[in-house]
Amino acid sequence: MRFFENIAKQIFRDGGIPILEGHVAYSPEEAMSISSDMGFPVVIKAQVLTGGRGKAGGVKFAKNPGEAFKIANKILGMEIKGETVKHLLIEEKADILHEFFVTVSVDRGARRPVIIVSKEGGVEIENLAKTNPEKLIKYYPNPLIEFLPYEAREIARKMDVPSDLISPLGDIIWKLYNVFTTYDCDTAEINPLVLTPNGLIAADAKLVVENDSLFRHQDLVERLRYKQKTVDFVKLDGDIAVIGNGAGLTLTAMDMIKLNGGEPATFLDIGGGASEQIINKALNIVLNYDPVKVVFLNVLGGITKADDVARGVINVLNEVEREVPIVIRLTGTNEEEGHKLLEEAGIPYETSMEKAAKKAVELCNELK
Repeated sequence: MRFFENIAKQIFRDGGIPILEGHVAYSPEEAMSISSDMGFPVVIKAQVLTGGRGKAGGVKFAKNPGEAFKIANKILGMEIKGETVKHLLIEEKADILHEFFVTVSVDRGARRPVIIVSKEGGVEIENLAKTNPEKLIKYYPNPLIEFLPYEAREIARKMDVPSDLISPLGDIIWKLYNVFTTYDCDTAEINPLVLTPNGLIAADAKLVVENDSLFRHQDLVERLRYKQKTVDFVKLDGDIAVIGNGAGLTLTAMDMIKLNGGEPATFLDIGGGASEQIINKALNIVLNYDPVKVVFLNVLGGITKADDVARGVINVLNEVEREVPIVIRLTGTNEEEGHKLLEEAGIPYETSMEKAAKKAVELCNELK
C-alpha cells in the first residue's frame, strides 16, 4: 500500500525526520483558512498516489490566502496520470539552498534492502540512473545485523558533501532506514531532502508498505485526516463579507445585509469565544478574497471580549496590503475598552447592527 505524502510525512516526523509545517485541505475554503492561519507563503500540493505532480500543475505557490483559494480551486478535481485530486497538502514554503535524494527500498535481485542516495535531488531518479548513474551511491545493509549510525555517516561521506553536513545527513539516512524496517516497507523515500538555513528537511515523502504486513500497522490506516477548524467559512456569491461570533449572529447579519439590498460574499463564523488571533485570521481570509468589496464585522461580546476584537482588527489593518472598507458593529463585554482602541486607531464603529449593516451596503454601492 502506498500512502499519500501527508501521511508519509507524519510517519517520517514520528521517526525523528524533520518536515515542514503542513495541513490537509479538502476544499478551497479550507485551503484559504489554513493559509491564513499559517501566516506566510505556502506551497499547495495535490495529494495523489503517483509521481509527476509538478509537471502536471499539481504543485503551486501562494503568497496569500486569496491566491491559495484560487490555486486550490484549480487543483482540486484535476486528474494527474488518471488519478483525481481529492485533497491537498498546504505547507510552508521552504528557503531551499540545496536538494538531495535519499531512498531505502528492496533490491529484488539481491534479495536485500538497498540504500540509494545522490547529491542531486528533486529530479526523476529513473532518468538520473540512465544518464548519470555515477551520481547514485548504493549501499546494501545486512538485514540480519543492526544498521548503525556510523554506516549512515559513511554513506553521507561518499556523497562528497561539506564536512558539517556529514553527520546530519547520516542521521537522516539512519532514521529513514529505521522507518523502512519498522513499518515493513517496500520503499521509504525523500526526494528532495532539502538543505535550508534551519537544517535538513524532508520536502517530499514516499512510503510504500508491504500489503501483507498491514495487520501489524493499524496505526497507519487510522491516521486522522482533518485538521480541526478554528473558523467556519462558506463562500457566497455577493460582495460584502459577513463575519460574526456565532452562527445565529452571523446569519442575522447576513439577513440585515440582504434587507438593505446587499449581497453577502461570505458566511464566516468565528465562534462564541473568539480570541484576538482568530479575529486576525478571519479578517485575513476575507480581505484576501477578491470578490469582497466591504467587510461587515458583527460582534456581540460575551465570552468574546470587545477589546480583543479591536486589537485583532487594528493589527490586521496595519499589515494588510489590500485596502477594503470595514464596518464594525461592536458591543458587549469590555465594549468601552474596545471602542476606545478603535477611536484611537481612527477606525469607525457602530453599536447597532441595523445601522452597521445599512452602512456596509451603502459603502458597497458607492464602490460599484
